Amino acid sequence: MNLSFTGKRIHFNYLGAMPELSRFYGIVVRMFIEPSGKHNEPHFHAYYQEHSAVVGIASVSMLAGSLPRKQQRLVEAWAELHQEELLADWHLLLAGQTIEPIKPLE
Repeated sequence: MNLSFTGKRIHFNYLGAMPELSRFYGIVVRMFIEPSGKHNEPHFHAYYQEHSAVVGIASVSMLAGSLPRKQQRLVEAWAELHQEELLADWHLLLAGQTIEPIKPLE
């Protein structure tokens, strides 16, 4: 894994890891791009206990997986508040650049 931290910025090179974008109320939000994968729609991954979901950034909707209802609502609210930042991070990853952590839901 090639992951380095510079202040609050995370430099990420895909070697099997997913950088953490945010963490709130027991939910961990990560984003990654597989160079050979089919990641056409901008999205992020949300994890809560044994549950996981893939969430579309533009649609703020579950693309795959599931979360408990309360956590799904929290993730959707967070994504709506930070949609521009999520898209910016998606484009940074596509360009092989450093992503920015995103403020958690408070």
